[in-house]
Amino acid sequence: MSEVRTKPTSVVTGGAGFLGSHLSDRLLSEGHRVVAIDNLITGNIANIEHLAGNEDFKFIHHNVTDFIYLPGKVDYVWHFASPASPIDYLELPIPTLKVGSLGTHNALGLAKEKGAAFILASTSECYGDPLVHPQTEDYWGNVNPIGPRGVYDEAKRFAEAITMAYHRFHKMNTHIVRIFNTYGPRMRLRDGRVVPAFIGQALTNQPLTIFGDGSQTRSFCYVSDLIDGIFRLMMSDYHEPVNIGNPREMTIKQFAEHIIEMTGTSAQIEFRPLPEDDPKVRQPNIGLAKKLLGWEPQVAFEDGIVRTVDYFRDRV
Repeated sequence: MSEVRTKPTSVVTGGAGFLGSHLSDRLLSEGHRVVAIDNLITGNIANIEHLAGNEDFKFIHHNVTDFIYLPGKVDYVWHFASPASPIDYLELPIPTLKVGSLGTHNALGLAKEKGAAFILASTSECYGDPLVHPQTEDYWGNVNPIGPRGVYDEAKRFAEAITMAYHRFHKMNTHIVRIFNTYGPRMRLRDGRVVPAFIGQALTNQPLTIFGDGSQTRSFCYVSDLIDGIFRLMMSDYHEPVNIGNPREMTIKQFAEHIIEMTGTSAQIEFRPLPEDDPKVRQPNIGLAKKLLGWEPQVAFEDGIVRTVDYFRDRV
């Protein structure tokens, strides 16, 4: 008698967030059962409402800084819970620190108890305002631990440290992805990040606000590309941090001009003072991801941004 194959079970913390919801979609398409956990502090039920009624999807309203109890088997834990925009972590400094420390500890504890593989959604903010460009995984960063952004940067750096400690001490199968700027549908319109901010301003004919002179650079990766890289990393046998992002770099001013052109807005650019510790450059070196995972971005910026603008047109 042939053995009945059961579906793998994935737990996604932050499962109602921008990235967590797209990850849940990808996992369901891969034949996983998905348990999404979110306290909805920055996540949104609207991001997962299309999954209502799916027998392979379950949502739990819970704060992962509290103990996580789940019955049954778990094969994968994807730890994506965290405020992730400057507005969020400036308004929620202590919850940001707690989810990076206590939340990561609890998510690792769940994975340890279940014998599950674990992946941490870390960030390019671990590099701070980098003195190395583009950023490679062996660069230790230039971070101000007591500045206003330190609550996010240091929460993620601690999360990386405890993840590696669980890997080394408990011999757990852990992974760390350092996520660079990502965009696409389901971003929050007013979350303070540059993509939804510029698109929202352009579609409502408000000035596009650039902090500083606009010469600072960012590299934008479409969400489906990012999720593909993360999925491949989880399924790999590599345990140290890996950059996932799009190395195509542009200045913030160039990005604003592109949004103005493609939306046909009459809005102008407005310059404001640069926030403290704002990174001047941000570009991933993805050589490791190419070599280890056979991964590189597939969606051209021009295509991805059209999809994103179309999503926001119905929501401004």
